Amino acid sequence: MKGTRFMMYLILIVLGFLWLLPVWPTIFVAFKSNQEFGVQKFWELPTQSFFWSNFFKAWTQAKLGRYFLNSLAYGLIGAGGAIFLASLAAFSIARLKVKASFSWFFLIWSGTIFPFQMYLIPLFKMYMTWGLYDTFWGMILFYIAICIPFCTFIFRNYFLTLPGEVLEAAKLDGCTNFQVYWKIFMPLAKSAVAVLLLFQFTWVWNDLMFGMILTRSTEVRPVMVGLAQLQGFRAGSGTDIPSLMAGAFAASLPTIFLFILLQRYFIEGMKLSTAGE
Repeated sequence: MKGTRFMMYLILIVLGFLWLLPVWPTIFVAFKSNQEFGVQKFWELPTQSFFWSNFFKAWTQAKLGRYFLNSLAYGLIGAGGAIFLASLAAFSIARLKVKASFSWFFLIWSGTIFPFQMYLIPLFKMYMTWGLYDTFWGMILFYIAICIPFCTFIFRNYFLTLPGEVLEAAKLDGCTNFQVYWKIFMPLAKSAVAVLLLFQFTWVWNDLMFGMILTRSTEVRPVMVGLAQLQGFRAGSGTDIPSLMAGAFAASLPTIFLFILLQRYFIEGMKLSTAGE
């Protein structure tokens, strides 16, 4: 038994090392000057720290700070709005007597069946027609809509695991359907909410394709588009790779902090929210 546990930990340590292996050179490069990066191997240690100057270049001169705030708003409002709307839909489908409830669920879930690339042209044309192209609220609406199907799937599965007697007892006590949803089901679904917030915030934060297609101005574009543009940020005769790495390192921090904040709910939410009927 001890030997099996030792091997399991050994395998996990090796996998963790392999996962972190590409991260360390990225951090090393972020601490180098552009000139030092040009003469050293990328895995070599920097002779002195230039991280804050690199970060300042990316944050101010390349305007990564504005992109960062845009993505922060998109991730929080988009994921939060999708979780709220999807939980309402899932509660109705799973616990209320809605006609053709599975058909409604399949209609919502079908938003994840097709490749997202097929939405680009009709979505672009619709946004141009409705005046939503390159607008903050246009991006918010898109991120809410694109996150709803997966959130509905998770909430429906989770709500189906809760005993039906809870709903019946609350109804006997005079609760409306919305009160049952808000005061009983949602407090019990904290773990599922935490998992969805982490997943959907991370997806919105890492989005490049739609952020590049549906926007064009610094005031609206998300952080991943800013990082892509940072590759063309010139310093001397080439791309300022250390500034790009410093910006990428800073852009990874929100999702790391969110995972640390929600880790107590993560394992429990993964088990409960994927439980079947």
